[in-house]
Amino acid sequence: MPNKVTPIVEMKSVTKRFLTVVANDRVDFTLYPGEICALLGENGAGKTTLMNVLFGYYAHDEGEIRLHGKKVTLASPKDAITRGIGMIHQHFTLVPTQTVLENIIIGTDTGKGIFLDYRTAHERLLRLGEKFGLPVDPDAPVWTLSVGEQQKIEILKALYRNAAVLIMDEPTAVLSPLETIELFKTLKKLVAEGMSVIFISHKLNEVMEISHRVVVLRNGSVTAEKSTKDTTTQELANLMVGRTLLESLDKEKRSPGEPILEIDQLSALNNKGLPAVTNLDLTVNTGEVLGIAGVSGNGQTELSEVLFGLRVPVSGDVKISGQPLLLGKPSAAIDSGLGRVPEDRIETGLLMDMTVEENLLLQWHNRKKFQKRGILNHKKIHDFADKRIETFSIKTDGRDAAAKSLSGGNLQKIILARELYGDPRVVIACQPTRGLDVGAMEFTHQAILKQRDRGAAVLLISEDLDEIFLLSDRVVVMYEGLIMGELPIEEASREKVGLWMSGIND
Repeated sequence: MPNKVTPIVEMKSVTKRFLTVVANDRVDFTLYPGEICALLGENGAGKTTLMNVLFGYYAHDEGEIRLHGKKVTLASPKDAITRGIGMIHQHFTLVPTQTVLENIIIGTDTGKGIFLDYRTAHERLLRLGEKFGLPVDPDAPVWTLSVGEQQKIEILKALYRNAAVLIMDEPTAVLSPLETIELFKTLKKLVAEGMSVIFISHKLNEVMEISHRVVVLRNGSVTAEKSTKDTTTQELANLMVGRTLLESLDKEKRSPGEPILEIDQLSALNNKGLPAVTNLDLTVNTGEVLGIAGVSGNGQTELSEVLFGLRVPVSGDVKISGQPLLLGKPSAAIDSGLGRVPEDRIETGLLMDMTVEENLLLQWHNRKKFQKRGILNHKKIHDFADKRIETFSIKTDGRDAAAKSLSGGNLQKIILARELYGDPRVVIACQPTRGLDVGAMEFTHQAILKQRDRGAAVLLISEDLDEIFLLSDRVVVMYEGLIMGELPIEEASREKVGLWMSGIND
């Protein structure tokens, strides 16, 4: 158990404003030596802002910060690093073309006069890796490393700078189950050595597994603080959103119907011209959710882009209800009855400078329903937008609000409202809840199951095993563009799927 006598970090009544928006409102936060404290909250609750204040990115407007009992001013990340605070962001800050060692020593005083002392730095890095169970090749270029290995480099970079506090923002978002297990082993070794960890995550099962204590933020304020052993995932979810969430989805067992989406011997290249999908065969039936699990970068994105009409395959065929799909044309996918939920809602799902109404209408504007004598019928368009906003509970200042003014969860609702209009025969949902909080996740999951229950064929592509097991009727795993295995969800285990995701098929 962590020693709760002398706090290593104390944030007292910390307030941070951005013009008229109060991101953190008189927040009290304490961290103790040898402790893993989870920081929870919905998107926009103020978690990352609070940690950016602690790391010196932002100056707080009110309150004070104490380290080891002494009041400090953190005017920059350099101040925070000098005082033993390290932060690992969800998107790593490594330079791919440089070696591991070069990334580690960037910005450090590692040298003799004007020359870098590579030998001493090399030896120190190897000793750190051995001590904390993070073996690395100091001379390996970062671009050759897996995502899990790159995260180890980020941890070593903080340790090399003598960090006593490690802030981790969504650290498991891009890791496989086996890589997550290895990360947790590392974190336990770190706290055993007296280090303290602040763990920001949306994955409540992981929070329950790894943390000692949980602090919940809502609307910029601390609403709860719990010892992990004295709470549950359901209670934490309710505290995050301020209401009672469903304990489970009402997913009745169904017998799948006839094949709707048929993929035959599909092969595609990635943006570098290398094989991403190889001779893939898949069938999704009516009234079924087929979950595709896999670590990012194993062909899932390329597969979804082929189905969306955004990427031309090298070979293979796709049929919807027995009719060939004209590949390479997004309009053909839409006309064939395919609803598309892309993995990047901002880059490929929406036009952020356009209004909510314009984004809702994007692929329907040429339909006769919304035209009168070849001219857009604005009254019908307004009615359509207002009804979709109401049906999908989109929180917006109105149909004329710019999409960029909405939260991530409401942006996803715009996509769902648009893509599910007209009851598509096939729904491709690619990473549908990535970056969403538990409330928005619940809404999205219910929307997907409604499509399945009305008889659509749903292809769910997700790196989140909780999501795969919650929604899928059948699961397949992609690894290096190939199908590693397939099972009905009731016969699948997390251990088996996790091994497949790591390329192990015993």
